[in-house]
Amino acid sequence: MSSEQIVRVPLERIGALVGKEGVVKTEIERRCGVTLEIDGKTGETRISYEPEALLEANPFKAYDIVSAIARGFSPQRAFSLLQEERILTLIDLREYAGKSENALVRIKSRLIGTEGKARKIIEELTQSEISIYGHTVAIIGDPEESKIAKEAIDKLAKGGTHKSAYELLQKYRTKKKLDRMQLWETQRPPEQS
Repeated sequence: MSSEQIVRVPLERIGALVGKEGVVKTEIERRCGVTLEIDGKTGETRISYEPEALLEANPFKAYDIVSAIARGFSPQRAFSLLQEERILTLIDLREYAGKSENALVRIKSRLIGTEGKARKIIEELTQSEISIYGHTVAIIGDPEESKIAKEAIDKLAKGGTHKSAYELLQKYRTKKKLDRMQLWETQRPPEQS
């Protein structure tokens, strides 16, 4: 008996999920040890695997990869989720905008910024990748990077200034650099006298 998970993929993202001549779908199946069944009319994608093959299979990574592609990431970026330390974080912007379409558009515009500047800055300062698609923001990064990117996005989505979001990110980056320097200092062999 097989187990399965279901992801609803927007119809315009089915092509990216399948890939040219099915190459992306096949690669997900091969690398994660799962079977994908994609309904081209509804977008419903079933990820199935045999429970006894769970040691070789990675259905949870397959679920994240399919979800990342569904939320606007290219397959190449989504496959970075196969790295053990990378996770997918999803933020539903309707939590900030409510039912107002105008508020949703305004929030997305703030997160993207002029010529994509705000999104790029968040990505650069957190070493994460961000996709803003539909009513969601998707983040791929390690848990710490994703958490700080989510905090900056939360600040902007709630109406905070770009400056305050960038300051938060800069503090994080500075702290991370200091932590790395501290680690380097403690691991350096003592100097000979």
